[in-house]
Amino acid sequence: MTDRQELLVGAVAYSANVVPIWEGIREYFADSDAPMDFVLFSNYERQVEALLDGHIDLAWNTNVAWIRTLRRTGGTARALATRDTDLVFQTLMVGRAGSGLDGLEDLRGRRVALGSRDSGQARILPLHFLRRAGLDESDMDLVIFDSDVGKHGDTGRSDLDALRSVVDGDADVAAIGVNTWQGLTAGGDAAVADLAIVWESEHYSHCNFSALESLGEERSGPWVEHLLAMDWENPTHRRILELEGLTAWKLPDLDGYRSLSEAMTEQGISDRW
Repeated sequence: MTDRQELLVGAVAYSANVVPIWEGIREYFADSDAPMDFVLFSNYERQVEALLDGHIDLAWNTNVAWIRTLRRTGGTARALATRDTDLVFQTLMVGRAGSGLDGLEDLRGRRVALGSRDSGQARILPLHFLRRAGLDESDMDLVIFDSDVGKHGDTGRSDLDALRSVVDGDADVAAIGVNTWQGLTAGGDAAVADLAIVWESEHYSHCNFSALESLGEERSGPWVEHLLAMDWENPTHRRILELEGLTAWKLPDLDGYRSLSEAMTEQGISDRW
């Protein structure tokens, strides 16, 4: 295989384990019919531009980056694959245990902590769900944490900042991604011992591998097929899957992006930077 036949995949360097993840994935594809290499970006906006400019073949995108890619291509971009965990993503509202809060309607007049402005799970969708429940920004005291802008909430820092504000008594509830809550509770983190879920959203879709229409099926098809063949029961595969937070790769559910698309439209969020 020549370098020209390789697929070049873009990913954002949001944590220290990104490099071993992608080195492992590259090694997994090395002897396949769809060899690949990867390039890392500092933020999702640059990655979207690189995909649109043809500098990369695939982009491992957040849901926000996917909606921007879809809109910038007039709806012709393709979502090729996703994690099983991305199909059942949720936003949670977390408050102190025993607070008596039960649902979004109870947040009227309360202090609500939200994450960074480009985080689908910790800011954009929470505002959308609150508005759908009949509340707008004037009905609450919003406590904003614009942490790690450009990473679309992937670092989890703004989720943790929002949670900390509840622990410290500076907010009544925090909007966070379900993955953050699962990570903290599974690890027995003492900081969440006195916290409880006040409300949880419907399932929606999160990350996916995005491609332009110009990437033909003859190139993308074998790559997706080999990706979906990664097996949790294979110890070598499992190491990579665990690092990336999934048990199996799946085909995407495009309907799962509808709520985010609506939220970005109603909030006037740019399709660019």
